[in-house]
This record gives sequence, structure tokens and C-alpha cells, in this order.
Amino acid sequence: MKINMGPLDRIIRTIVAIVIFILFLTHVVTGIWAIILLIIAGIFIITSAIGFCPMYKILMIDTCKKEKKKETNANI
Repeated sequence: MKINMGPLDRIIRTIVAIVIFILFLTHVVTGIWAIILLIIAGIFIITSAIGFCPMYKILMIDTCKKEKKKETNANI
């Protein structure tokens, strides 16, 4: 599994997940929408933590810089 998410992409996903979680805790979002958004937030946190997004792989998107990939692949 190659990293296909750059640092900015990972930061943005983490911030969006945190905002969704805060909206849930403050009861701004409730019901089925809250559940859907919490699932999306969980996916964002997981993909940000591992640096790999399966949807990016399907769509052939890569926001990771080439230098970082070489360093990361050498460590694996």
C-alpha cells in the first residue's frame, strides 16, 4: 500500500473530521445525518493516519510529493 495523500490533504481531512465531531457533540447535527457524518469523519481520520485513500487509488489521484514517496518506500 503506497502513500497517496500529501500532508496538506491529511491536515484538511483531520480538521474536517474534528469539526464534524464537534458538531455532533454540540447537537448541531442529529439523527441519520449525524450517523452518516460520523462515519465519514471516521474514514477521514483513518485515511489521514495511514496516508492512503482507496478512493484516490481508484480515481488515480496522488497528492503526495515524489520525494516523500521515495523516502517512505525505502523505509518499508
